[in-house]
Amino acid sequence: MWTPIDKRNDDVRAQSPPDLSAQTRSLIGDLLACYPTKRAALLPALHLAQEQIGWLPDKTLLQVAELLGLPPTEVLDAASFYDMFWREPKGRKLVQVCEGFACELCGQVNLLAALEKKLGVQAGETTADSQFTLVTVQCLAACDRGPVVHVNDRLFERVTPEKLDEVLAADTPSISHDTLVRAIDLAKRRRESTTDEHR
Repeated sequence: MWTPIDKRNDDVRAQSPPDLSAQTRSLIGDLLACYPTKRAALLPALHLAQEQIGWLPDKTLLQVAELLGLPPTEVLDAASFYDMFWREPKGRKLVQVCEGFACELCGQVNLLAALEKKLGVQAGETTADSQFTLVTVQCLAACDRGPVVHVNDRLFERVTPEKLDEVLAADTPSISHDTLVRAIDLAKRRRESTTDEHR
């Protein structure tokens, strides 16, 4: 028999991921002033929460829902609909292999097979040491330089199986939403200056 589970209970809040930091909560609060409705701020708020926690566990979704004053189901719907949000922990390095037609013609299939063998995981999985998560994506907008691999925020072009050690060992900054944080800060300063002008 089907039994509903109340995801708002204390068991969910007691999961191991940390609470949203005061800084993330403050940024989400500032974000609200940048959008006409709380719902419109949902995706950027999820990005900020994911940047801090690394993924979006139920506990984090509940905290975002509370901050935005939205039903938890609405926040879960958004987090589970978009593949840019992670509902499971991901590795320190997110390895995205383009499987678009141009990259496929340039050897993407062999490249992906070599990556799966080297990492010991299939596409969509994370290594046991949590260092790498391997996924495929449709297009990384570098069709003339394929096959391409995106590791965190760095694009590698014309990648061959022989170059994989170099690609995996490269210094790749973690995925960041600094642009979003700067936009929030800019909007906040504009509001403050407008308020000062009207005094």
